Amino acid sequence: MANSKKVSGNNALADSRNRVITIEERERPEDIVLRVAAYCRVSTDSLDQMNSFAAQLKYYTALITGKANWELVDIYADPGVTGTSTAKRKDFQRLLSDCRHGKIDRVLVKSISRFARNTKECLETVRELKSIGVSVLFEEQGIDTGKVNGELLTSVFASIAQKESESISRNRAWGYEYRMQNGTFNTYHAPYGFRLENGKLVVCEDEAQIIRQIYADYLSGAQPREIVKELQKSGSCPSSWNRKTVEYILKNERYAGNALLQKRYTTDTLPRKKLRNHGEKAMYLVQGSNEAIVTQEEFDLAQQLRLKRDRNSIPNPRPFSGMVLCGCCGRTLRAKKANGKQYMACRTHEEDMALCPVKQIPENEIEQAALRLYYSLKHHREVLTDLLDRLLKIRERRMLWRVEVIELNKQISDLSCQNQMLAELKKHGCVDPDIFIFKSNALAEQLRAAKLEKERILNADDDKTIPLTRELIDALNDGPDFLDTYDGELFGELIDRIIADSSEQLRFRLRNGLELIEHIERMTR
Repeated sequence: MANSKKVSGNNALADSRNRVITIEERERPEDIVLRVAAYCRVSTDSLDQMNSFAAQLKYYTALITGKANWELVDIYADPGVTGTSTAKRKDFQRLLSDCRHGKIDRVLVKSISRFARNTKECLETVRELKSIGVSVLFEEQGIDTGKVNGELLTSVFASIAQKESESISRNRAWGYEYRMQNGTFNTYHAPYGFRLENGKLVVCEDEAQIIRQIYADYLSGAQPREIVKELQKSGSCPSSWNRKTVEYILKNERYAGNALLQKRYTTDTLPRKKLRNHGEKAMYLVQGSNEAIVTQEEFDLAQQLRLKRDRNSIPNPRPFSGMVLCGCCGRTLRAKKANGKQYMACRTHEEDMALCPVKQIPENEIEQAALRLYYSLKHHREVLTDLLDRLLKIRERRMLWRVEVIELNKQISDLSCQNQMLAELKKHGCVDPDIFIFKSNALAEQLRAAKLEKERILNADDDKTIPLTRELIDALNDGPDFLDTYDGELFGELIDRIIADSSEQLRFRLRNGLELIEHIERMTR
């Protein structure tokens, strides 16, 4: 009789607890249908690139619909948009959104340079997609991020792509500068009073009349504030114009027919920034670059008058004159001097203290509060950038419910279905190749036009908060890291009003309407 060993119930339980069965990871079964999308991008709006764009749409539609276990989700494409930042590519963001919502299993991209040219953004995106089970196949490099070593290879190729992008950018910048030197470069943007036609500035006579009126009024003795008030009163200029707008027109050499090029420049490294040129780069003056709106004599007289007024201004002008309001009674605080010190005082409080409790505030304490506000905004710009992001999202959500956008969405969906059906018919030999190419190109062009029209509608907005917030961010980017003294010109670009809620608290209303509170810190006397 064979020897046998009896195992008690408790020991059997212990034995079962210690046994761990490992189930090896298996590849996805071949019969499971993968939801596949493709992303394509072209770098410019030229005709050749548009043809390339249409070709990519056809290629990916045929490729995906031609595989039995692949299901086409969508072809995501960004024509004519820079590749150095993913935030500027609308369809790329739509692709990521659909991946996050579980609509896509696999993404096809021709090459890493079409996906991202910034190493950090590329890796972050690949990591995120990999974490939610979405793989990316880079065809040109043969890299599949679903494999273990995909991310490492992506890092290498993304670094190469970034270097290529920086090299292309430097070459392009060198080309611009060369054209500036030989006088062949003009401009990509038309200032007020002009329009661009075939790369050249052409005078808009209706707007030019307002420019001439501004110069005439200024040379007659009117101040920029007075000029803009009269223009707004008569309805001759947009309501968004202010003193700075008139001052810009008065010192813009374009109106005399000349061009000072490279007033701003773009940094070489990523992320690229547009900065004011304070001597870091050479500037080029091109005389007779465009048709003049005012004579050279009028322009020169305006510059002389500007310099004369600057020299004859009060050596130590009151920085907050007409800018500070009382938070209790709403009246403008006036500048006054008492015991050798400068104050801003509420007129109502001075007339009758019982009617308004806001006491006089030393000017130097208002200055210090403004400097603290500037430091906070300069070093915590996310306050404004986050606000801008929220405003853009709110606008987009609001605009998406417009009838025109809904119709365009339906049109885009129908065109995509037609494109897929055409590819299916070609796959089964039901469509002549020449007809397929002709129809496919026509559908691609209609799809592109519908998406551009949708983008135009989404970008159209009467709300001035978004552009004003962008201007605030630009002013802070151009401003110094630290300010020791109050800069009236810089703060004029940032602050619309200062409201004195009390003699201990100030409310700074920025030009975009955002209000920020600063408490007055009493200085040692």
